[in-house]
Amino acid sequence: MKFKIPFHFLSLLILSFAFTAFQQQTQKKKTLYLIGDSTIRNGGEGNLQRGWGNFLQEFFDTTKLEVSNQAMAGRSTRTFIKEGRWDKVLETLKPGDYVIMQFGHNEGSVPDTTKAGYRGVLRGNGDDTKELTWPDGTQETVHTYGWYLEKFITDTKAKGATPIVASMIPRNKFQDGEVVRADQDFGKWAKEAARKQGALFIDLNSIVADQYDKWGQEVVKGLFERDHTHTNEAGARINAWSVTEGIRNLEECSLKDYLTKDKPTLFLIGDSTVKNGQGDGAGGLWGWGDFIAPYFDKDKIKVQNHALGGTSSRTFQTYGHWDKVLEKLVPGDYLIMQFGHNDSSPLDDEARARGTIKSAGLEAEHIYNPITKRQETVYSYGQYLRQMILAAKAKGVTPIVCSLIPRNNWKDGKVITAETDYSLWAKQVAEDTEAAFIDLNQLVADQYNQLGEEYVKAHFFNDTDHTHTIEEGAELNASIVVEAIKTIPENDLKGFLR
Repeated sequence: MKFKIPFHFLSLLILSFAFTAFQQQTQKKKTLYLIGDSTIRNGGEGNLQRGWGNFLQEFFDTTKLEVSNQAMAGRSTRTFIKEGRWDKVLETLKPGDYVIMQFGHNEGSVPDTTKAGYRGVLRGNGDDTKELTWPDGTQETVHTYGWYLEKFITDTKAKGATPIVASMIPRNKFQDGEVVRADQDFGKWAKEAARKQGALFIDLNSIVADQYDKWGQEVVKGLFERDHTHTNEAGARINAWSVTEGIRNLEECSLKDYLTKDKPTLFLIGDSTVKNGQGDGAGGLWGWGDFIAPYFDKDKIKVQNHALGGTSSRTFQTYGHWDKVLEKLVPGDYLIMQFGHNDSSPLDDEARARGTIKSAGLEAEHIYNPITKRQETVYSYGQYLRQMILAAKAKGVTPIVCSLIPRNNWKDGKVITAETDYSLWAKQVAEDTEAAFIDLNQLVADQYNQLGEEYVKAHFFNDTDHTHTIEEGAELNASIVVEAIKTIPENDLKGFLR
């Protein structure tokens, strides 16, 4: 005798299991609450300012943790509590959740009943208070900055959640070439409050300030929108990444377990000597960029070759190729650039109009471009490199400049180098922008000279082309780039090599 389960009962059973599984997943999902001011949450229609909390979710596994950005522009520790915003967070805060708190930008005014003093707090930590009577007779006791932070911490712990205090991000203010820090006031007091209550602490002020000092004032000002406090999207994304770096360095903090394990990417840009044609060896010609990926651990880093034949440092940008790469760059990525072979062309010839001014300086020339049929301001080779380097740095990317590989041109038994022009200018720009530099021109030339003219011509080039290498030549140049990467000081790209 066969026992048949009614179809409607089977359907209900399946739905019941599905609901139970969904309910379990929902219950397991943690929430990271962010509280603070406009440097965490900002934006809106017509407003290009962004806070780092706007982008923090992108760094976490959304199937396991949700970021709830409860920060509000203009608020201080005092007004965030006074206006009931903290109570709103506490209503939904549950055991196992996390709270990152970052305040300090709006606390500086003297607390009183005027509009200016509405959000001010007493400076420092401790139990000092100030009694206020508002025009409607309402009494308010104002506390120290540290007292309010300690309340956030103790309330969070009482809910079974984990409090994390972050010092406020630095403003775009420099003094004597270094960014002004908050290590003697709000940053210091935030750290003391965290230590006093046994909370985790991220010195975000120092993490970001260290990066700003490294990049310099000219780069940093491009990360802010309209004023010296509020970042644009690029600045906010960099600060969000800095928050995750702080999280990764916290000992015994399970929040780091929810960060995505996405690999960084090494981007290559340049001309046909980096990627010839479609990178498929058409005509037997190859760029060195097509042979560099196997040197890297693919489980730790991705390699993408975005070089394009026929481009110069100028046309790689003016034709929009650089913008497409820039869109893909995220903090933690790496960028290797090598241009120069096509930069020596005329500025305004009717064939390609791809030349650049021959220098590493700031020269510019206004021309009519016969290709685009528009007026165009053309800059120096060095300035085009400089623009890409600074844009990459502004996105938290590590740029590496390579001088161009030498052509198969010889004189008196030695390969001709670019030591007095494009190689020199690339080096000068790298030094000016504090970017890593690989003198690929000289390194390859040294290898060519050691092997000899006959061997190089027979093994690395064909009979008709003195610029583009065949497979064996491209493989050699890739290996030379890799060996040079190993020697770059204070550059952790070498850590991704196999």
